[in-house]
Parts: sequence; structure tokens; C-alpha cells
Amino acid sequence: MKRLKKFAGLLLAVATILAYSVTAFAAGNGSITITNAVPGQVYTIYRILDLESYDSNANAYAYKANSEWLSWLETQTDYVTISDDGQNYVTWVDGADAAEFAKLALAHAEEADIQPVDNATAGAAAEGENRTTVEFTGLDLGYYLVDTSLGTLCSLDTTDDEATITEKNDVPSTEKEVQEDSDESWGSDNTAQIGDTVNFRTTITAQPGAENYVLYDKMSAGLTLDQESIVVEGLTEDEDYTVAFDTTDGYDFEITFDQDYLNSIESETKIVVKYSAVLNDNAVISEDSNDNVTHLDYGDETDTKSTPDSTTKTYSFSFDIVKTDNEFKLLDGAEFELYDAQTEGNKIALVDEGNGVYRVATDEEIKGEGFTSAVIVAKDGQATVKGLDAETTYYLEETKAPEGYNKLAERVEVAIENTNLSTSLEGDVWTDDDGGVQITNISGALLPSTGGMGTTLFYVGGGILMAGAAVLLVIRKSRSREE
Repeated sequence: MKRLKKFAGLLLAVATILAYSVTAFAAGNGSITITNAVPGQVYTIYRILDLESYDSNANAYAYKANSEWLSWLETQTDYVTISDDGQNYVTWVDGADAAEFAKLALAHAEEADIQPVDNATAGAAAEGENRTTVEFTGLDLGYYLVDTSLGTLCSLDTTDDEATITEKNDVPSTEKEVQEDSDESWGSDNTAQIGDTVNFRTTITAQPGAENYVLYDKMSAGLTLDQESIVVEGLTEDEDYTVAFDTTDGYDFEITFDQDYLNSIESETKIVVKYSAVLNDNAVISEDSNDNVTHLDYGDETDTKSTPDSTTKTYSFSFDIVKTDNEFKLLDGAEFELYDAQTEGNKIALVDEGNGVYRVATDEEIKGEGFTSAVIVAKDGQATVKGLDAETTYYLEETKAPEGYNKLAERVEVAIENTNLSTSLEGDVWTDDDGGVQITNISGALLPSTGGMGTTLFYVGGGILMAGAAVLLVIRKSRSREE
């Protein structure tokens, strides 16, 4: 009797260990009510032990192994002892870990395909509430294991007519963030130049009793995952988690967390996953974004749940060149190169995509055999450069002016501030309202021309001089004769 009392006490302790409060229910007509249940989650109950008889006043209970669980219980000698008189009475081993026993019992139920006594999906919450109630009725008295699709476990011993369990846990959640390179802050969006490395992190808020956590991640075509960059802070790959790439579901990668690690979670825990990608030549230009989407699957394998998608957005920008004379009429034929500084600095390598559009080159393109950065040609006075970072100032250097116009002496500043510098120009004369990066070239006036007259003047002047010399010669000869 004394051992039975200890067993009953330990069974009660299980509920406390796993953060549930338990009261009792009656023989032959038992019920379990789960309050604070999470809408949409599935609650499942298994009867491990049958309660043969009890005296609540004396705190005396007689438990027998349920026939479906008997063979397994006989192997759990670290937790329970089965009587050797053939009656299969169950007593608890002093000092055994009741919470660990509950987890092992659930694992056995899944492996042996033991059917639950009952299961129920929590309905919608009442208006203004976010939790609801689940009730199981008509139960035989016994020692019950309660599982939920949240992954939370509870071992429950049945004592009087009713048992009430208060759900103290919540669904896991995921939060994805991306790093802005200009100030290294983390948020839901960022900006980048084609070829830049973009850093991501996903924070999983895990709950006690976590089951079957698998994180899924998918990137849009403009982002190329660096597979070697994936790390889970504080955990060891191939021990606490495994990573798979290019799965059949179309995800760039998925991380499966080892159940032994999940079993070690005893309170709300943050799991931080970090990785990076490169903004590539398929990047879309703002106002569209290059997205990275993640979600977490969790819970019972027979009824897997998913957290809502968490998404980050990476933006890249463009600007339009409008080349004009000093009366703002379009000029053809100017050529430019793009730099990251007003003087000196680095030239931004570009690729000519045709139709007056130039894109920032990727590292792979730059390293390719025979690569030469494209020169921007303002054909019919216009060109577009795309794939640029925001909060960044670029500089255009004119390498060739339109025929008959003076080449610019200094680089032109182009400041990208979270928006495209686009032009709406439709005609051939630019106005302030047309936008874009307008650049003026000036031509000098036609210098005065001497033409053929200059030669004539030399001829005339020469003739006069020759005539004067002849006259002077005649005069001198006359004087000499007279003398």
C-alpha cells in the first residue's frame, strides 16, 4: 500500500513537471477537459494503465498495465515494476523521471501504432478570445497519456470523476529577418547591389515537448543561397540537426531537428538559424522585391502543422540617364562609366543587356574569361543602369561627349535613396517634371574663320611690296646718272 501511495504521488507530479494542472474524475464515467486549448490543434489521449480500484480518502490506488502496453511496460524497469504474481499490478520506481517516461511512452505509441482512446481538434475560439476548450467524456478510469499536435506531453492519473488540464504552452513560431548592409540592422527588408552578399536569420521560438520540427526555406530567383553559410547557433550539425538542399518540394533547403535535442527543451527556447545568399543577375528591380520565405512544420507526424510564412524582401534599384544640350534637347552618343567615388575609387563593372539597359555584373561574370565592363552609351540621349544599392552614392564619368560638345570635366553624382531615379520623358525635350538623372553638355560657338581671304591678302601685300621696291630701284638709278 505504501508503494502504491508513492506511485500515485509520482503520477501526480508528472502533470506538474510538464506544466499542467490536474484534478480528478470518477470511475466508470470519467472525463478530461482541456482548457486554454489552442484552436486547430489536435489533442490525443492514450490509456497506459487501468485503474482497478481506489480510495481517495485513504489516497490508495490499484493500477494494472493496460493489455496493449504490458509488453512495453515490462521493459521499462527504470520507471515501473510489474508484479510477478501474474496480476500485472504496476508500481513506480523510486526516483524515476516521470517526464522522461511520458516521452518514451508517446514514442512507443507512435512506433507500435497503438491507437489512442480518443482525439479531438480544438474548435474556434469565442469572439474576442484566442483560446478554447476540448472535452473527452465517457472514459474508463486509468492513467492517461495526453499528446497534442503542439508536441506537448502530459501523463495524467485518474482519481475522481473529472480531470481538468490547463494548456500552458503555445504553438512554435518563426521570425525571419534580413540585414541591411548600410547600418547592419536587422528587419523585414533591405537593399542591395547585384553581387552583394545578403545575410539572413530565422528565429524559431520552440516550446517544451517539441516534436518533429522541420524548417523550410525558399528564395526567389534573384537570390542564390550560399549552402556553406548555414549554421544553427549553439547546435552541432549532424548531431542536433541535419540540412538537406533542393528538396522535391522546391525549397532551397530544409533543416530537420533531432528529436533527442527537441526532447531536451524544457522551457520556451529561441533557436537561431543564420545563412546568406548573393543577389544575382536575375534580381528584380524595385518596386518588386526579391523574397526569402520560411516556415516551420511541427507536431505529430499524423497531423503535421505549419507556422505562417515569414518573409523578407530585398530591393535593388535603377536610374535613367537623360543627356541634353543646354536647351534640354536630347543629345545622342555620349558615353559613361560608373564609379563608387567622386575621384579615383572603383569602377562598377556593367553588362550591356541591350536596348539601352546596363546591369551591374556578378562576380562570376567579372571572373569569366574575356570579360570587359560595358561602356554606357546614351543612345538617342537615354540609358538605364540597374541593380544598384540604396543609401549609396554613385558617380558617372563621361568618357566621350556627343560630337561637337564639350566633355564634362568632373563626375556626375547619382544618389540612390530607396527609389528608382526614372524618367517619364516621352518627347525629345526634357523638363524638371520628367525625372531621371539629367546631364547637360555645352558646345562652344563657331570660331571666326580666315578662309581663302588670308592667302589673297598675302598675295596683294606681296605685290605692293614688289612694286614699291621696283619704283625705289628706278629712282635710285636716275639719281646716280644725274650725279
